Amino acid sequence: MCRLFRLPLALMNGTAALGGYLLCREARPGVSGLMLFTGVTLMACAASAFNQVLERDVDALMRRTMARPLPAGELAPLWGATIAVLVLLSGAVVLAALGAAPLLLALATLAWYLAVYTPLKRRTPFALLAGAFCGALPPLIGWSAAGGALGDFRIVLLCGILYLWQVPHFWMLQKRHADDYRLAGFPLFAPQSFRGPGPFLVLWLAAVVAATLMLPAFGLIAGSNASLWCLAFCVPLLLTPFRRLEAAAYVGVNVFPALVTLALYSTP
Repeated sequence: MCRLFRLPLALMNGTAALGGYLLCREARPGVSGLMLFTGVTLMACAASAFNQVLERDVDALMRRTMARPLPAGELAPLWGATIAVLVLLSGAVVLAALGAAPLLLALATLAWYLAVYTPLKRRTPFALLAGAFCGALPPLIGWSAAGGALGDFRIVLLCGILYLWQVPHFWMLQKRHADDYRLAGFPLFAPQSFRGPGPFLVLWLAAVVAATLMLPAFGLIAGSNASLWCLAFCVPLLLTPFRRLEAAAYVGVNVFPALVTLALYSTP
């Protein structure tokens, strides 16, 4: 089941939602936070299972996904869909106990992932611009569960940074598995054929850095060295053009959201 649910990714979504919850000053750590983490993780598990049912044909073509339960023949599509529905209902019940806003946001994120991003990524490499919304919304789900206003500039800025961050993240992921993606027929977002970032990606990286520096500018990260810390968070992003530093940059890019969320939460 771990492969069907892509549990590490689901747990990351639950953690991101919990981070958004704790950022809200009205939040009270306790049972509600645990329920939020559980509910969002379950919804992410359901999204993964539905996705694998929909993409079982292309999963069978790629080395990194052919061992998943459906392409490997370990699970029938009907059973996969049934499990996904049951997990979805479980997650929805948990989130409904926290209010309508977190439930509706979670359902909207799941629907966008399955109905928009999943079919779109077979048609255009720029589908990642649509898919990035799915990774940016978990903190907003947590924020809403804590009673925070959805238009509050703090959570909007955090979600915006996470949205921008996902483009270089997806680019590096595609670069690492380019042969698999080509074999399955997915169009690749490949600036200069992966020899280095093109103008689009360079501008995007600059936008991530600029957005991150807005955190201390608006007082969301306090301290005399806040701007330097924010620049340090961005170092892995700035290393992405250099092949020799690619492995270190990939690890650093993956921990970037956690560093930003931790810095925000640590600011009184």
